[in-house]
Amino acid sequence: MHISGVAPDLAQIADLGPPRSEIGIGALMPWAGKLYVQNYLSHKRTSGSGTSLRRIDADFGMEVVPETLGVDGTYTNRFVHFPSNQLVIGPHVIDADHKIRTVPELEPLRVCGTSRHLRDPENLVYVLCMEGELFELDVRTLACRQVADLNAELGSAGEFRVHYKDCYTAFGRLVVCSNEYHEPDWRGEQAEGRLAEFDGRSWTVLERRPYTAIGGRHEFGGTIFASGWDRASALLSVYTDADGRWTRYRLPKASHTFDHKWQTEWPRIREVEHERFLLDHHGMFYELSPWAYGGRVWGVRPVSTHLWVLGDFCSWRGLLVAGMDNASPSRGMSSTTAEPQSGLWFGKTDDLWSFGKPAGWGGPWWLDEVRAGEPSDPYLMTGFEHKCVHVENAGHATARFTLEIDVHGHGRFAATQTLVVEPGQTVTHVFPAGFSAHWVRLVSDTDTVASAQFFYT
Repeated sequence: MHISGVAPDLAQIADLGPPRSEIGIGALMPWAGKLYVQNYLSHKRTSGSGTSLRRIDADFGMEVVPETLGVDGTYTNRFVHFPSNQLVIGPHVIDADHKIRTVPELEPLRVCGTSRHLRDPENLVYVLCMEGELFELDVRTLACRQVADLNAELGSAGEFRVHYKDCYTAFGRLVVCSNEYHEPDWRGEQAEGRLAEFDGRSWTVLERRPYTAIGGRHEFGGTIFASGWDRASALLSVYTDADGRWTRYRLPKASHTFDHKWQTEWPRIREVEHERFLLDHHGMFYELSPWAYGGRVWGVRPVSTHLWVLGDFCSWRGLLVAGMDNASPSRGMSSTTAEPQSGLWFGKTDDLWSFGKPAGWGGPWWLDEVRAGEPSDPYLMTGFEHKCVHVENAGHATARFTLEIDVHGHGRFAATQTLVVEPGQTVTHVFPAGFSAHWVRLVSDTDTVASAQFFYT
């Protein structure tokens, strides 16, 4: 039985305990004609039991994979190693005949990402775990050794505070991210999250902000995408191989309820239709092209808003399949929730356009130090019906803020409006009906502290 895409008989409710925390769907992967469903607990195997790896057949029959019974933990990775024709999901390596081997070194860890190896991609993969452990795994022999502690390499927060989420390899670099975000981050006092890359010799921290997902089409599209956020807006950082640089774009937030590392979880960047991506970011779906021209990305378009916390989504047998992290008793912290209710949704990509209308808020500045003549990050403007911007001048002198728009989407901006804002004042500008552009940014004529927040409805 299916109800609006939901299959109740495939609900993941096996977090039996005790203890009982949550059960979410951390990874979905079609493999050799079947759909693998990797569940996760809140914090390693001591926080619940009875999850294991599930497998769905073409007739929608689901089974617990027998070889994984008792292998419970926090697993959210998926990766196909094409040279050996094997799927890596959780701590498991699965061949085309569905033979499963489990890596004992990874089983007790919170495995969150798997990606190509820089030096030996024919045999090795990188495996990232949430506490910052980075491993090399030989997918043929299952030899597994830790090669880095990212808490030491990147100066991140450490056990129970650190929250690494994803990794991705392309263009001679391994990119990793973590999404720590707490009260001090919101106040602008510090930034605990990381977006960083490794060139095979040394690590470079690219951003000290929370990032959650990294993706791309390897060398095919010439880009790497990384999604994150700060108090001002959602973020989309893009590496373009043509010029060898990262560019930071800003997107609206559809909800502030994602503004914490635990409530964001694993929003993804996945290919669900041929040669294009679906980006799930801060409560909104976006359509995204893997291509860049002139070092700039085109084709970022909002699709819809939603209330889901999605562990993963994928295409399988012509369907779009989404896996949830729904209601959870959370070890008794939600005492009116008897058991987890995470499940699977089956539909098609076009269904997403019937979800919530694209709407959100955010901008390039939130009480930030602004330098005269320095443009802000570009902020998405296309795909929303009604638009206004609130510009606050928290400095000590009158400032003129010029709004500049990029109507082509290739990074060339032109002035469209100038707002004069007195110290301690906020000026609101409502854009005419139908007004739009690909990107918008602001430039101040004086050094000041300012906020610029766009509201789209």
